[in-house]
Amino acid sequence: MLTIALPKGRIAEDTLEFFKRLFGGDFAFENRKLILDRAGFRFLLVRSQDVPTYVTRGAAELGVCGKDVLLEQDSPVTELLDLKIGRCKVVLGVPQGKFLDPKKPSVKVATKMTNITKKYFADRAIAADIVKLYGSIELAPLVGLADAIVDITETGNTMRENGLEVSEVILETTARLFANRDKFIEKKREILELRDRLAELVK
Repeated sequence: MLTIALPKGRIAEDTLEFFKRLFGGDFAFENRKLILDRAGFRFLLVRSQDVPTYVTRGAAELGVCGKDVLLEQDSPVTELLDLKIGRCKVVLGVPQGKFLDPKKPSVKVATKMTNITKKYFADRAIAADIVKLYGSIELAPLVGLADAIVDITETGNTMRENGLEVSEVILETTARLFANRDKFIEKKREILELRDRLAELVK
């Protein structure tokens, strides 16, 4: 049996839809249950940010989460397949009509993705004072807590509604299927067979 860690929400639903198409039958978590056993697979329902931990610690052989999560955590996993679901963008957002002043000695940036943000500004030789937040990130520039934000968005609507605009797209991200490196070696045939079957369904 392969165990697959899935993030709560749309990506989990879309991933289970792949398995429904592969094997038929009902693939859905019941009520508040966090474990689903179907067709020789076990699925775990966890927070997106926790998926790589379940995989790297060996609680699951496989995981699915956004590429941004893997990059943010610099997760030591074997990436297997771009599922092309959960498409989003990690963007730099600033107040509408304003620009980051490159002459400033340091730029204050609010984000929950500190590693991606640090790399982005370091690559541009811009000193960044990172303000770590866990939610309502769009609020930070509006109250003077930050000059800009780095956040993930699908449409940018929330930013626009809060007086911000996308200054630059840092990266585009989709959900990826990935494996624990040791488990991949142990169960390579089984894992690659699943990967290949899923790849046939990816649009």
